[in-house]
Amino acid sequence: MAASEQKAYDAIRQAITSGAYGTGAHLRAAELAERLDISRTPVREALRRLHAEGLVEFFANRGAFVARWSPQDAAEVFDLRLLLESHAASRAAGRLSAAQIEALAAMTDRMEHHAFGPQRNIAAVTQANKEFHGLIIAAASNRRLAAMLAGTVEMALVSRTFGAYSDISFAHSIDHHRALLAAFQAKDGIWAAAVMTSHIRAAYHVFIASLGDADADGQRIISPPLGDSVAPA
Repeated sequence: MAASEQKAYDAIRQAITSGAYGTGAHLRAAELAERLDISRTPVREALRRLHAEGLVEFFANRGAFVARWSPQDAAEVFDLRLLLESHAASRAAGRLSAAQIEALAAMTDRMEHHAFGPQRNIAAVTQANKEFHGLIIAAASNRRLAAMLAGTVEMALVSRTFGAYSDISFAHSIDHHRALLAAFQAKDGIWAAAVMTSHIRAAYHVFIASLGDADADGQRIISPPLGDSVAPA
C-alpha cells in the first residue's frame, strides 16, 4: 500500500470518527487531496476502504459522503460494545492497579468538569470518556478484544450521543463511571460487567431518542445530507 494512500486513509478516518467531518458531509476528492498535499488517486482509494468499513457512502453522480446512522446501524454498534466492553470491564476488574484506578477517577472528574462547567465542552467530555474506556480495555489485557473494539467504537457516534445528553443523562453517565470505579476497587468482575452493561444501554437509548426525521426510505437518520458542504479540517 502506498504511503500516500495510508496518509489519506488515516487523516480522513480520524476526521470522520472525531466528528470533524459531520454526518452526511460531502467528501470531495479534489479538496481532500489539496488539503493533504497528495494526488486524487490515493484519496479515492482511501475513500473506497472507508466505504468498505461503513464510514463512507457513495451516491451515483454525487460522490462520497460521510455515512449516516440508521437505528439498525446504531443497534449493531451498541450491541457489540455491550458484549465486548462488559467483558473488558470484567477482565479489567482483577487487573487494574491502584494507580490506574486513580487515573480513571481523575478522568471521571475531568469529564464531570467539562460536562457541568460554565460552558459545556462536548469535545473534552468525549476525549475524557475515550481515555476512561481505553484504559479499561488496555487493562483487560486481550489484544484481540482491543482490536475488535477499535473497529467497533466510532468516536463520531460517541460524540453525537454526548451532544444529545441532558444534565440528567450526564449525571447518570458519570454515576456509572463512579460505580465502575467502586467495582474495580472491589476487584469484582461481575459487578463491573453489570455496570458497564447499564452504562452502554443507557447511552444507546439516548442516541436512539436523538435520531432525526425519516428519510425517503422510511429509515430514521441522524441528519439530512449536508449537500456540497465539507466540514473544516
